[in-house]
Amino acid sequence: MGLSQVGVWMRRGAEGVLALLLATMFTAFVLQIVFRYFFNLPTGWSNELTVVSWLWLVLWGSAFVLREDEEIRLDLIYSASPPRVRRVLTGLIAVSLITLYSLALPGTVSYVAFMKVESSSYLKIRMDHLYSIFVIFVVAVILRQAWALWRLFREGQGGDGMAAPTGER
Repeated sequence: MGLSQVGVWMRRGAEGVLALLLATMFTAFVLQIVFRYFFNLPTGWSNELTVVSWLWLVLWGSAFVLREDEEIRLDLIYSASPPRVRRVLTGLIAVSLITLYSLALPGTVSYVAFMKVESSSYLKIRMDHLYSIFVIFVVAVILRQAWALWRLFREGQGGDGMAAPTGER
C-alpha cells in the first residue's frame, strides 16, 4: 500500500468518525425532544451527549477533516493581495499559530490532565477524557501549520494552494 493510499484511508477513517459523531449528536437530540415533549420525561443525559458530541465533532473535524481551502478566514486583504504578499501572510500566520499553540500546549496538557478529578454530571465521563480532544486539536493545528510552512518554502505554495508564478519565488 502506497503512502497516498494510506492518506486516503486515514482521511476516510477521520470522516467516518465525524459521521458517527454527527449521528450520535442527532440521535441524542431527537431522543431528547421525544422524551421531553411526548413522554414528559426530560433527560439530562441526552443534552450532555449532544454537547459532548458537538465539542468532539467541531474539534475533530477541524483537526483532521477540514481542508485548508475550506477553512473560514478573514480574507478581504488576503484575496485582494498579489501572490507574493499572500505567501508572506501565509508564512506569518503559520509561524504565529505554531508559536502560540506551542506555547499554550504545556498548559493545555496540564489543565486537561488536572481535569481527571471531575466527571460529567449524567454520563460520568471523566473530564480529562472528554476534553482530551482539545489537546489532539492543538497538536494537529501545530502539525498542519508546520506542513503549510514547509510547503510554502519548499514548493512556493500560498495558503490558497496556488503555486507561485514563475520568477516570483
